Amino acid sequence: MKKEHHLQDYESVQANFSWETIAKELDGLPHKKGLNIAYETVDRHAKGKHKNTVAIRFIRKDNSFQEFTYSKLKIQTSKFANVLQHLGIKKGDRVFSLAGRIPELYITALGALKYTAVFCPLFSVFGPEPILQRISKGKASVLVTTSALFEKKVKQLQEQLPFLRFILLTDIDEHTSTKILSFSKLMDQANEEFSIPQTNLEDAALLHFTSGTTGMPKGVLHVHQAVLTHYITGKYVLDFHPGDIFWCTADPGWVTGTSYGIISPLVNGVTSIVDEEEFNAIRWYSILEEHKVNIWYTAPTAIRRLMRMDINPKQAYDLENLRLILSVGEPLQAEEVIWGEKTFGMPILDNWWQTETGGIMIANYATMQVKPGSMGKPLPGVEVAIATIDGGKLKLITEPNIEGHLVLKKGFPSMFRTYLHEEDRYKKCFIGDWYLSGDLAKIDGDGYFWFIGRADDIIKTSGHMVGPFEVESTLMRHVDVLEAAVIGKPEPTIGELVKAFIVLKPGIEPNITVKMDIMGFARKEMGPAVAPKEIEFIESIPKTRSGKVLRRLLKARELGLPEGDLSTLETS
Repeated sequence: MKKEHHLQDYESVQANFSWETIAKELDGLPHKKGLNIAYETVDRHAKGKHKNTVAIRFIRKDNSFQEFTYSKLKIQTSKFANVLQHLGIKKGDRVFSLAGRIPELYITALGALKYTAVFCPLFSVFGPEPILQRISKGKASVLVTTSALFEKKVKQLQEQLPFLRFILLTDIDEHTSTKILSFSKLMDQANEEFSIPQTNLEDAALLHFTSGTTGMPKGVLHVHQAVLTHYITGKYVLDFHPGDIFWCTADPGWVTGTSYGIISPLVNGVTSIVDEEEFNAIRWYSILEEHKVNIWYTAPTAIRRLMRMDINPKQAYDLENLRLILSVGEPLQAEEVIWGEKTFGMPILDNWWQTETGGIMIANYATMQVKPGSMGKPLPGVEVAIATIDGGKLKLITEPNIEGHLVLKKGFPSMFRTYLHEEDRYKKCFIGDWYLSGDLAKIDGDGYFWFIGRADDIIKTSGHMVGPFEVESTLMRHVDVLEAAVIGKPEPTIGELVKAFIVLKPGIEPNITVKMDIMGFARKEMGPAVAPKEIEFIESIPKTRSGKVLRRLLKARELGLPEGDLSTLETS
């Protein structure tokens, strides 16, 4: 049965939108005690019509699975909140996780939020140094991890982490010291009932770290009020309906895996799939089929990997339940959106947001015409604009198709509240009421936004300002090109020359003939001033796990400069 989309008339919803009205669609804590993410995602459903609905289905590596209904999840998260109380953790203390996508990670996240502690997830693939950096900067009071990760990555750091009071291991039955404790034993001893304390809209809730170009990562802090953004984007962008099965492939170590792998589906009362295993095309298509996934949210990296496979999923798998595919990370090329249309019978809907915005800000919607390569239109309730910035002054651009800085007006609930311990750095992100995203974009005559590139990635060549994304999109149209990444390389006579790093399609030999053909194609399509003057064939493009191309890393390697923070570099 076809479901009617929530966002039928974008213009009308946008014109009449108010965050105060959206807040009324959630319950709020009983007895007017505020707004708590865990209550809205779990407890209110557990005492209502969704109490027996599966909240999360965990698929193990052996394909067996474990399910938690909203009622069961309420009990488990209440137990963990009581564990924190038993350990003497205070409101606002930071609870970190270092684990794969196992149930204990999600129970930790929601239980910490329920307790009004601050939850911070770390990628399980991090090495000791990035773990040390983040736990130190975040002053973690509790770390939940596994025995293997503790022995390999954390044990050696303990003397440098005197403030870390407890380490909870998910796979031991007994406590090994006053500091190294058994997660399961604490949970077994904990009460199933927990009364959520007063939670103010501005109480800290989530801490995410973003990798910096150099030095220490930035700690991005969000508050409980952010759940309003997670709720409404689930409704308008992901188009959640009762009974939906949703799969966000992101790890909670990446903000998408928390905002949309945990909070958004749960606050909307649907069933969320969590797969413990890493990317495998056959496994992924099988999950879509076997678990009857309706809405699938993934990353450009995964989409590009699937494009390489000699698989026709619609022929090989029953995907009749799949009605929406979305992507976030690096903007999707037009070819990737069109590939989705050809392969699945639906375009892949790209959307744009950042760790700092906490949730989706610009999106392609199911009810709206998709312009392949476009970011889409702003979320109702979020004001987005293009501006010039000169001498600390900001001026909005009102004409269409003029490139400028992508800026967002303060006032939406999920805007980050600070960079941890870096208030001056935080203040530099704003001019007046406008947040500076660091991205360049333009708006066309129909109100669609188009990504140009990161402001610090822009190439200045022969008097031209060249966005790498534009050049990469053109190169991707060449019949032999699988992936491309573009940087500016210093050249005294013209400022910078455009250099392209290209991954060829399987079976294509990297020789001078192919190189000249690609160069000729680029010059014809873009003109000699913009087209790459150098091309280098490489085996793979360095990216973060969220799918962002690490152009800064390519540039650093090209110029022999320090490579900066590589903790989020995709290694597989």
